[in-house]
Amino acid sequence: MLLWLSQRLAETASLFNVFSYLTFRAILAAVTALAISLAIGPWMIAKLTRDQIGQVVRDYIPAAHQKKVGTPTMGGLLIIVAITVSTLLWADLGNRFVWIVLGVTVLFGMVGFWDDYLKLIKKNPKGLITRYKYFWQSIGGLAAALALWYTARTPVDTTLFLPFVKNFALPLGLFSFVLLTYLMIVGMSNAVNLTDGLDGLAIMPAVMVAAALGVFAYAAGNAVFAGYLGIPAVSHAGELLIFCAALVGAGLGFLWFNTYPAQVFMGDIGALSIGAALGTIAVIVRQEPVVLVMGGIFVLETASVILQVASFKLTGKRIFRMAPIHHHFELKGWAEPKVIVRFWIITFFLVLAGLATLKLR
Repeated sequence: MLLWLSQRLAETASLFNVFSYLTFRAILAAVTALAISLAIGPWMIAKLTRDQIGQVVRDYIPAAHQKKVGTPTMGGLLIIVAITVSTLLWADLGNRFVWIVLGVTVLFGMVGFWDDYLKLIKKNPKGLITRYKYFWQSIGGLAAALALWYTARTPVDTTLFLPFVKNFALPLGLFSFVLLTYLMIVGMSNAVNLTDGLDGLAIMPAVMVAAALGVFAYAAGNAVFAGYLGIPAVSHAGELLIFCAALVGAGLGFLWFNTYPAQVFMGDIGALSIGAALGTIAVIVRQEPVVLVMGGIFVLETASVILQVASFKLTGKRIFRMAPIHHHFELKGWAEPKVIVRFWIITFFLVLAGLATLKLR
């Protein structure tokens, strides 16, 4: 929106040409999203508290979490609003990738909202029935996959690349591309949701991964940079830097209120939408394997649940004291802040490892 306005103003005043630079608009997007989060946050927390939309803690969760009962939840709406407004203000609205990622974010946010609504307002502890949740997630994932397939402009847009294997390029057919995209979007959505169990545990890794994906998007959208770095050149993908920057700003703004001890939780509305957005961007910039490395904490949390369930059903024994794995460490005696910060540190180095693949091809 403001990009279009600046382009019109640049016809009479060259000063406004600065808004044509992606990096400048990315900074403004991050600052805008951060400002929106910090400005709206206190009002939203007060409203959620007043309406008694608070956290419900199940009996089997570690005892330390019982004190969190009643903490305002559904704060993820703050993140979605900040991202959406900032992106609409600073991104090129003629870019198809921007609309696809925004659409996925909002759709998965709606699924999360309905789940939270049933749990917190209708007092249904089960929330949205699992099969219905996966159904709507599948609709969103498949819709995004088909949109990306049918709007692809070059073979690169639908080719699988692997880091450290310079000459590996596997063209994907319709079925394999849609399946891969579906798994990335729905899988990342649920992985972030599983990780969101401690104060700030999910949002900071999401912010770091989003920042790194912004770098990949910027490089992939520039043919010169992509050629030098040996990564896939995806035309117009650079505009996703704006969305990634908005996610970083909105996430940090939310963390201001979500840091231990949390004043608000994001709920499924935030976790499902953020994870889906990260998965979609990874597909667009053709960095699916890399995002699984950078988001290794999300992968670990998901794997711990899968292994725990499989082990218990097959042998009657549990591998971990409790899954997801962050609860395992809590039950081993780690204080909640220690678990959170250590997972952040691990994510930081995983993100650095992912960024290292930019040149190590």
